[in-house]
Amino acid sequence: MRTAVGRPLLLAAPSRFVGLPRPRARLFLALLALLLLASLTALGTPSLQQAAAPVDDQASAIVYGSTVDALRHGADYYSAVIDALRAGDRPVRPWVAVRLPTLSVIQASVSPVAAALLLYALALLTLASWWRRLRDILPRPIPRLAATLLAAGGMGTALLGQQVTEHELWAGLMIALSLAIRLPGRTMASVAIGLCAMLIHEGAALFAIIMAAFALAERNGREMLGWGIAAIVFAAALWFHARAVGAVTGPLDQPWIGWPGILGFGFAVRSLITATLLSIAPLSLAAMAMGLAIAGWSAWRDPLAARVLATLVGYLLFLSLVAPTDLSGLAYLVAPVSLIGLIFIPDALRDLLRAALDRRRITVTRTAS
Repeated sequence: MRTAVGRPLLLAAPSRFVGLPRPRARLFLALLALLLLASLTALGTPSLQQAAAPVDDQASAIVYGSTVDALRHGADYYSAVIDALRAGDRPVRPWVAVRLPTLSVIQASVSPVAAALLLYALALLTLASWWRRLRDILPRPIPRLAATLLAAGGMGTALLGQQVTEHELWAGLMIALSLAIRLPGRTMASVAIGLCAMLIHEGAALFAIIMAAFALAERNGREMLGWGIAAIVFAAALWFHARAVGAVTGPLDQPWIGWPGILGFGFAVRSLITATLLSIAPLSLAAMAMGLAIAGWSAWRDPLAARVLATLVGYLLFLSLVAPTDLSGLAYLVAPVSLIGLIFIPDALRDLLRAALDRRRITVTRTAS
């Protein structure tokens, strides 16, 4: 038996969980509880996220900041970045230890102030796109403003402009923008922005794979073609990048140590918390909020929500299972969209609890014919 449909609290339409049968509602509540418990394992993650990661981010900013300065004075990108990595005693081979030249070359062509303004402009464009995209599901201005502020909390580091040369920040904003502007009949702009994200940081390729998988499942031939072309362009860029890195490095250069093993879901959640303004909250509250934010995306009945949820889960699994600690910055790739999911939680919880606690019974009454 299904429960009665109640009026949504914040949303324009009922959540995915409205009217569920009681057993299914209780199952979803149990899964939510498991997700929150798993998120709390971030409390047991070693403090490397608080100590080592900021140091690594600072070192990366110094390396690519000095590379941009060298490019402004006429240096070659690969010679400049390899010299900077060597000076910082950082790995320089294989090619995955070196970022693609796209962002550094663009920043070297403008002044430092203009580069920071470009980052602000990208962040504001992304916020405006999400404000517009949430217009249908959040028609009232206050809930939509709250969702936009949550998005701003997810891209807080970019908005503060402290790490203009960080590739993950730029690519993460582009992934968020690509998601926001994607519409069923208008996918090419989303694909183009996704390709730009990949050309800035190769970690955005996972996002492209997820989007292509959805296009395949929906039999959207135009979008599949777009992601296929993007994959060819990206593969060609990686091939030239690998050759260029190999030409300026040798066997005596410090190698990048590969995948160390499973670091766990707590590490992934803590990495994502560190990439958002939740990092200023107590870790226990931040972990619970992040778990709720992830779950919230499952409540919106829209193809976009499914793509965002799959993207978040994909990167969290990658960070949990194979990413080394020095790649915790990959959380920045999904940080801008992560906290928006909290806006769906009030309706989702109300609908789940109403369905799970429903005690109505059907009474059959015989009448004389």
